[in-house]
Amino acid sequence: MMIARIPLSRASLVCAATLCLLAPCQLSWAQSSQSFHASQALQDAKPVLTGGVRMIHLKEGYRVWTKKFGDSPTMKVLLLHGGPADTHEYMECFESFFPQANIEFYEYDQLGSQYSDQPDDMSLWTIDRFVEEVEQVRKALRLDSSNFFLLGHSWGGLLAMEYALKHQDALKGLIISNMTADFDKYETYNAKLRSLLPAKTLRTLEQYESRGDYHNPAYTKLVNSAYYNRHICRLKEWPEPLTRSFGHLNEKVYEYMQGPSEFVPGGILKHWSVWNRLHEITVPTLTIGAAHDTMNPKEMRAMSTLVQHGRYLHCPDGSHLAMWDDQQVYMAGVIDFIHDVQAGRFPGGD
Repeated sequence: MMIARIPLSRASLVCAATLCLLAPCQLSWAQSSQSFHASQALQDAKPVLTGGVRMIHLKEGYRVWTKKFGDSPTMKVLLLHGGPADTHEYMECFESFFPQANIEFYEYDQLGSQYSDQPDDMSLWTIDRFVEEVEQVRKALRLDSSNFFLLGHSWGGLLAMEYALKHQDALKGLIISNMTADFDKYETYNAKLRSLLPAKTLRTLEQYESRGDYHNPAYTKLVNSAYYNRHICRLKEWPEPLTRSFGHLNEKVYEYMQGPSEFVPGGILKHWSVWNRLHEITVPTLTIGAAHDTMNPKEMRAMSTLVQHGRYLHCPDGSHLAMWDDQQVYMAGVIDFIHDVQAGRFPGGD
């Protein structure tokens, strides 16, 4: 509150100088000062508001970044980004859809990613540790089987499957976006898509790969123009959140887990598979495939029949990032699934 300035006359100034008027004045200002400090103490005691951002402390001593949007007691979604070691940033498009559908959701950078701690300890980068990290985040956010939906994209989809197989008692629904349940199947389909590239392009790619020159700007430019623009995101101009996210990729973690490039899978994820365990997933599950994806959409459809209560969403104009290049189909399908589970209208068909 502002205190108004009142001009004083000469007589008032003289009176104010006398001892008989000064003592009450001193008492008044002392009381005011005490009141101010008490008020300030109350303000200092209030929690600091962060716009939904919360750093969650892990038992290993590190911190991971999360941000909350919306408020729903029954529909809360935790987003698991891809990579490994990409960021939540390319999933910012959900901000334009979930709040209007009354869905609470959380963006989240996994350990090693841009907004979270990035320790230089290679022993941390295992599937099992990431599963337990997600469980720690879930508990910190107080999500449970009455409201908790887990949406994992790409590597995040792999992580979501592994999480469900261990902790599905905490889940209300599972969404596996653009990720097959078998890494060898992904590698095989990726090789098939690559074989469709022009012969000259293939020869040039092989020249760089034979030398292990995966970080050569000419190689990465060719991969982007010949492959990523067809099968990762088909938009003529990539959205800023997507390019920002790709610019923040932790390449050391990515290469250790995934391999040196999309064309040369060879990290610790090689030969990973839970295909034969999908029948163990009992919670309502949505699998998402896209016509131009690096994952075979037929496999994504098949996965929806192998879980016990599955539904398939197909994005006919989409690629690996169908939440961007087939956005209306993708978002409508995801929102319908969440609403149907909440309303008890699931299981349902495709």
